Amino acid sequence: MSSTNNTPSRAVSRTRSRLLGPLMIDVGGLELTAEDRELLCHPLVGGVILFTRNYRDPEQLKKLCDDLLALPRQRLLLAVDHEGGRVQRFRVGFTRIPAMRTLGQLYAEKPVRALAEARLQGETIGRELSAYGIDLCFAPVLDIDHGLSQIIGDRAFGDRSEVIVELARAFRAGLNAEGLAATGKHFPGHGAVTADSHHELPVDRRREEEIRATELMPFKALIGDGIESLMMAHVRYTSVDTQPASLSKRWVHDILRQELGFRGAIFCDDLSMGGAAVVGDMEARARLALEVGNDMLPVCNDRAAAIRLIDALAQDVSPDRAASARLKKLYGRHGRGTP
Repeated sequence: MSSTNNTPSRAVSRTRSRLLGPLMIDVGGLELTAEDRELLCHPLVGGVILFTRNYRDPEQLKKLCDDLLALPRQRLLLAVDHEGGRVQRFRVGFTRIPAMRTLGQLYAEKPVRALAEARLQGETIGRELSAYGIDLCFAPVLDIDHGLSQIIGDRAFGDRSEVIVELARAFRAGLNAEGLAATGKHFPGHGAVTADSHHELPVDRRREEEIRATELMPFKALIGDGIESLMMAHVRYTSVDTQPASLSKRWVHDILRQELGFRGAIFCDDLSMGGAAVVGDMEARARLALEVGNDMLPVCNDRAAAIRLIDALAQDVSPDRAASARLKKLYGRHGRGTP
């Protein structure tokens, strides 16, 4: 589709599919433009991710989310990175959520109190985001902090898988209690590499047996609990596959779906990140991500690339019924609070 500053084209407006498409895109500012509306009504788009630039105050955010939810199409999934600590897009007017590491530190001294606090933080995030109609906060982080990855660091609950599992379970219970689904990330584990996948492809050269015995444990536990969705890591694990896990059939289909039996929704990490660039341009990344089994592909902070990608995929890609069904299960149960 060609991007214009006009209202959505008739071709797009006629397409009122009930399926959610595989692309999650962003918007540029505090309110929707005509171009935003046209792109967001395309059937290949199924979700929107919000950033700090999309927030001024609670009233403005409510209007933006209401406009997103009122678009003439199957309801979009609304998401935001809202883990706490360094990763909290909305701050003024919202409760300041501490970095998850603080909960791990508290657990070492007062485990019962730490679990209660983890649930409380999940409830707070769930209640505050739900009031705007937002479905996902893209948390909890299930990575193990090995003291190597600065991009993970205090975003992780800690360096012991059993502690991560207990705190993540409590945090998820809090989210669920307020109507939000959880998204565990970054499968199969981002904490043992030094490179930042936003800028380059990190490489984990450990033996597969070691990765399975450490990194996979929190994910396996939460999968067993029925966690609703997971996000893949742009990390190459050389003993398992030459491709990044996010773009690897071995990791997504063979291990996550078949071996571990995960039945929830799978998010690729942002395809605009440097860690995904090793497989080619945006179209190549997206086609491979879909081929290996990702359900939704975020494409952030690059509107021109998103437009080109929609144009390219529209030639031969349609929303997948099974993937759409998994994604629809992530809709929040809203209406419990007011901004």
